[in-house]
Amino acid sequence: MSTLLLQFHSAQYSDSTNYHILLSSTGSINKTNDTRAYLLNNSLNFGLKKKTIVLNTSNTWLYGKQNNEVSNNDFSSTLNFNLYKSFKDFYYWGLLNYNTSFSLKINHQLLAGLGIAYSIIDKENTYINMSNGLLYDKSNLLADQIYDTYRNSFRFQFHFAIKETISIDGSNFIQSAFGNRHDYIIRSNTAWA
Repeated sequence: MSTLLLQFHSAQYSDSTNYHILLSSTGSINKTNDTRAYLLNNSLNFGLKKKTIVLNTSNTWLYGKQNNEVSNNDFSSTLNFNLYKSFKDFYYWGLLNYNTSFSLKINHQLLAGLGIAYSIIDKENTYINMSNGLLYDKSNLLADQIYDTYRNSFRFQFHFAIKETISIDGSNFIQSAFGNRHDYIIRSNTAWA
């Protein structure tokens, strides 16, 4: 249907602030003898990078109808930041994520957290980082299921580049709920290139 892209970049990181904005709108319309459907996908992303802070936001809205009945009305918004104002190799992190989804039957879903991270090694070809923090996790599903808990969030992240030909990247999380040892999330993603 249509696509709109807008990007803005400022001067170099070493002497000023970098900004990044991306607006995207895509969609499709389908019509047959007895079926009509359309789907719109819109997103707005913003990024800020300075010596003391890196901040990113992402917002998406997916809306669609099939035969005049709503099939999608899904909204997602994410904000994350790293604040570099403490001891060398330490920084603070934060995130806020909100979702609502007609198609997935989610009334409201919220994840918010704050924590601290430490870069054990931070070089061009080698990066090892550990972080820990507190997360608040709340969901309200259309089936009247409400979930509400606090979690500890521990992350181990790494990057190794060998002679500019092999790259190994990993991000691993364990997020355990306070007060319930059977409620935990483990995510691991390692890629070789």
